[in-house]
Amino acid sequence: MNDLEAPTAPPRNRQRPLGPQRRGRVLALQVLYEVDLTSHDWRESLQAHAEAVHASPQVIAFAEACLSGVLDDDLELDESIATHAPAWPLAQLAVVDRNVLRVALYELRAGSNVPPKVAINEAVELAKEFGGETSGRFVNGVLGSALEAREA
Repeated sequence: MNDLEAPTAPPRNRQRPLGPQRRGRVLALQVLYEVDLTSHDWRESLQAHAEAVHASPQVIAFAEACLSGVLDDDLELDESIATHAPAWPLAQLAVVDRNVLRVALYELRAGSNVPPKVAINEAVELAKEFGGETSGRFVNGVLGSALEAREA
């Protein structure tokens, strides 16, 4: 996938259906991707994407909470990405990778009800599904470094 293609690929074949949190993360990622490239209003984008996929109220609520948190703290999240991926200037990261990291770092923050291993696993899966060939490993490495720093 290149940076001009929105993350809309169907989920890989799975044995169990995707839960509302996973669907909410995918929806949030789609909106963040659009907002990152176009500066569209995130609420309008969320509404349009949610309608397009017939998202349930629970999925929309999860995505909305995630989007609000990520966009409210975007400078802090981007600073964390820069700290834990110093060889990669933020502007040079693939749009998908950058936004997967933002969501995961938001979920890794102190006080989050998402267990760290879940946040990292979900991010790696999203990166593998929607990012480039090495996105999963890159995201895992950055988040592992962030988690180690948080626990130190």
